[in-house]
Amino acid sequence: MTPSAPGFWARARRHPSFMIGAVLSLLLAVAALVSFVWTPHNPYDIDMALKLRPPDGSYWLGTDPFGRDVASLLLVGARASIVVGVIAVSIGLVIGTALGLLASAKRGWVEETIMRLSDFGFAFPAILSAIMLTAVFGPGMVNAIIAIGIYNIPTFARITRASANAVWSREFVLAAQACGKGKFAITIEHVLPNIVSVLIVQTTIRFAIAILAEAALSYLGLGTQPPQPSWGRMLSEAQTLLFQAPRLAVFPGIAIAMAVLGLNLLGDGLRDLFDPRLARKR
Repeated sequence: MTPSAPGFWARARRHPSFMIGAVLSLLLAVAALVSFVWTPHNPYDIDMALKLRPPDGSYWLGTDPFGRDVASLLLVGARASIVVGVIAVSIGLVIGTALGLLASAKRGWVEETIMRLSDFGFAFPAILSAIMLTAVFGPGMVNAIIAIGIYNIPTFARITRASANAVWSREFVLAAQACGKGKFAITIEHVLPNIVSVLIVQTTIRFAIAILAEAALSYLGLGTQPPQPSWGRMLSEAQTLLFQAPRLAVFPGIAIAMAVLGLNLLGDGLRDLFDPRLARKR
């Protein structure tokens, strides 16, 4: 009997990309959770007498043009990024996975129709979809979530269909068909469990893209609306003060970059760890 491969967590601890991504992603989650119970100052308090105050012992990262504490705005702004990312990616994951599994199981005109609709969906990126929704319903976080969620559906549908097609050609699936199992039962019992790792990796990567899209939409005034703090809107408000107070753009920029970098590294690490060929090498 050959020795078993090292456990997932044993290999994960030796994977630098996974560990760095996990730490950065954990910091993002901790910042959002901490903001529910504590912030250095109330992020909604406006005090023009304190505007553009430099960092000191009381205001760690200084204040913005409205006298609000920048550190508190960053902590609370992490909430918006996570909320938009989780809901938008969930929309794409659930609907896209269902469509991809249906396309793979049915084939023929059903598969062709779903794939052509996915191609059509790629023609409307998140920002363009948000602009259209804003023109009809007005700007806001809900419209941003819907726009980013719709943008994620074709991606998940295509990845699910490609991964499921590979599983449908496997011997154990052919054996299940020979035993008289229906396509729905095979999809739930055999196909879906074998593509979960692919979906987890893609979900992590799409989460990073959703955070970046939310920041871009808020920067344009289409996403999270005042008074709710948002990293993207903090960048937008800082652009007129780049020479007077560049830190106002640097801090939210770093927060966005670290969040996106962490989730991308985490996704890359998970992809390596879930690949059985790489698992044998490590």
